[in-house]
Parts: sequence; C-alpha cells; structure tokens
Amino acid sequence: MTSTLNQNKPPLPGRYFKELRELVFLGGPILGAQLSATGMSFVDTSMAGQYSAQDLAAVALGSSIWMPVYLLVRGIMMATTPTVAQLFGAGKVDRIATPVRQAYWIAVLFSILAIAFLLNAGPLLDFLQIEPEVSAITRDYLAALAWGIPAIFLYQVMACYCEARSMTKPGMLFSFAALLLNIPVNYVLIYGRFGFPELGSVGCGYATAICFWLMTVLMFFYTRFDERHKDADLYGRWEWPSLSVMKAHLKLGVPMGLAIFFEASIFSAVALVIGQLGAVTVAGHQVALNFTSLCFMLPMSVSMGITIRVGQALGAEQFEQARFISFAGIATTLVTACFSASVMWFLPDVVTSIYTNDLAVKVLAAELLLFAAMFQFVDGVQVASNGALRGYKDTRVPMVMILIACWGIALPFGYILGLTDWLVDPMGPHGLWVGLVTALTLAATFLALRLNAISKRYINDRPDMTGQTVAMAH
Repeated sequence: MTSTLNQNKPPLPGRYFKELRELVFLGGPILGAQLSATGMSFVDTSMAGQYSAQDLAAVALGSSIWMPVYLLVRGIMMATTPTVAQLFGAGKVDRIATPVRQAYWIAVLFSILAIAFLLNAGPLLDFLQIEPEVSAITRDYLAALAWGIPAIFLYQVMACYCEARSMTKPGMLFSFAALLLNIPVNYVLIYGRFGFPELGSVGCGYATAICFWLMTVLMFFYTRFDERHKDADLYGRWEWPSLSVMKAHLKLGVPMGLAIFFEASIFSAVALVIGQLGAVTVAGHQVALNFTSLCFMLPMSVSMGITIRVGQALGAEQFEQARFISFAGIATTLVTACFSASVMWFLPDVVTSIYTNDLAVKVLAAELLLFAAMFQFVDGVQVASNGALRGYKDTRVPMVMILIACWGIALPFGYILGLTDWLVDPMGPHGLWVGLVTALTLAATFLALRLNAISKRYINDRPDMTGQTVAMAH
C-alpha cells in the first residue's frame, strides 16, 4: 500500500483531536507504568529510611549506580518498538517473532554484563570515598538486586513488543501488581517478619528482584497464551543467536540508549557540581529536580506513544500521516507543558511545601522552579521530536545532537555561570540551571529541525519499506 494525498481530509482540528485520542490511549497506560515504577522507588527509599540512616544512604547510592545501567540497557531494548511497529503497520506480523527472539538474546547478554558490574561495584564506592559501613550495605544491596536483572531486561523486550502493537495496558497492570507486592515483601525482608532474616535495606534489593520476576512471569504468560498474540507466534520455535539480526538491533538501539544516558547524566553531573555549594543548595536543587522529573513523565509517555504511531504509519507507507503524527505529538507535549509550567510558575510555594518546611530550602527551590517552568516547553519539544525520530529509526544523529547540546555546550556554560566569574559574578545553582535550560533548548532546536528534514524526505522520496528506510534515515 502506498501513500496518496486525500483531497477530502477532515479539518485540521478534527485530525488533531483524533490523533490526540490515539496518543492518550497509548500514552496513558505507559504513564501509569512509569508512575508505578516511581512508586516502587519511593517505597524502597521511605521504608529503608525508617530502618536507619545508613540503610537509606545505601539504597540511594545503590540506585544511583543501578539506574544509569538500567536506563542505558532499557534504551537499547527500546529498539524493539520501532522495528515491531513498522512490521505490524505493514501487515507483516509473521516476521515479528525473529527480531523479538533476537532481542531476548541481547537482553541475556546485557544481563550478564550488568550483573558483573553490580557485583564488582566495590572499587567505585571506594573511589567515591563512601564510609565503610554504608559501602558494605550498598554492595550487599546491589548483589541482592542483581538477582532480578535478567527478569527486568527480558520484561523490557516483551513490553516493547506489546507497545509496538498498541497493547500498552498490560504493562501498566503488571507494573501496578509489582508495586502492590513490593510493599509487603519490603516489610517482611527489611524487618525480618514471618521467620525471614532481618536484612535492612538489603531486603529492598531482594524485594525489587522478586517484583521484577513477577512482572516478567505475568508478561510471559500474557504474550504466550493471550489469543491476540497467536499471530506473532513468539514462542513457536527456538532460534539461536543471529549475529546479523542482533547487529541491526544494536545499530539502532545503542544510540537510543546512549541518548537517554547522556540526557539523564547531565542532571546527575549538575547535582555533583552543586554538591560543592552546601546542604541547603543541594536540598533546594533536589526538591526542584524531583518535581520536574515527575512532570517529565507526562511528555515522555506521549513521546513513547509517538514512536509507536509513527512506526506503524511508516510500516503502512503512510508517510504524510507519519509527519502529521510527529508534529501533532509535539503540539500535545506543548499543551502538557502549559499545565506543568503554570504549576511551577504560579504555585511554587505549594510545591515546595510538599517536600520541606525549611524556609531557606523552600526559597531556593521556588527560585529554581521558575527556571524549570521555562524549560517545560523546550523539554516537551525535544522529547517528542526524539520519540518521532525513533519511529523513523533515526537514532545515531539525534544521539550526537543530545551529546553536543548537553555535554559539549550546556554543562561547561552552566559551570562557567555558576562557579566562575569569567562572564558574570558567580550565580551558584541558578547559573547551573541556566545551563540546563540551554541544553534542553539546543536539543529541542536540533531535534525538531532533524525531524522536519527526515519527515519531508520520506514524503518526497517515498522509500521502499523493505529495508531502504533505515539507510535513508541515517
């Protein structure tokens, strides 16, 4: 099927609201799954904090080591989404099983690497000069968490496959089930109830691993036995690793993982630099960053829906529709940005009061939230543009753009403004947040221009979807 211009297209508002319904249908459950994952992290942090300060520090440190690894591998696994979405959109469901099976092998490979890294995190903790007691608990926590790594990586493959077929609700339900299980298992293992040993924060690690396996088992039974997945026949036969298929996945997925890593790590780097400026500054920064991270889940969920919709449209060779979906998605994130920016701009005291009663921390956090309000719009543009580009299987150039914007320009600029007098008097954390605004503005500009060029090229050249699109996009 080839794309043709329809002279009787419905009015633009009608087309947009139809697409908005599709994005809400796809992105709503994805948002629910992300909130459940955040809830698990909140439960671990709060329950470990009630046990002891050392255990809270161990969970915080362990999470800081684990999360970059998880985000990197999760990004690599996300290459499954556009691959399956394009095949599904093209009606080639019988060809979906092979890339999914090979993604399982990639998940196993990265599981081995990730487990080896977490079990040997001691030198990193020594380098950070963590006090011995906290370091020992952190190592044990990571060793416990490592039991769940194969499960969560395999789960990501199955979740991406389901999302690519517009089946996003199961992931939300299974994540919510894991959240509900996490609370009692944490309690039992942290405090040693019902005959189990008292493990403190190490119990959080085992509880998280158990929850990861629950999600994976539920997702396996769903994809194996639900009638809607019979046509893909994911488990109909055994496939050994195929280097060519795995190479194609990694070629697409590694830039996706690195792009997510580069963007997330810029916030970690700013936090480390701000750590030099005192406890009040660190606390104020953390309050502002935590709230903006919660708000970011909304455009991120829309972005993942855009990837699915664009991939399916391209598979059906509806190139004009893919372009419309891309920019309708950007418009949607701008709408969500209006809401989040309004809360940050007009209600900063309400937001900061949720986190702290310390007046100095509240004042600084409220000031930083004004910067966060300013970058809500460009953040929405950049995450939506990147989501659309993933649907086009265009990942390497966006990765370079994000690297340049975040680490090549914005971090040095923020450091100069915040901690030196080279351009102005040192601005402290405000200067570093100017750097964050700069990073997201540059990334939004680069990615939107890239999306405009790629989507036009697809329409003008009308590539054959048998394989030329990947080469063309790059």
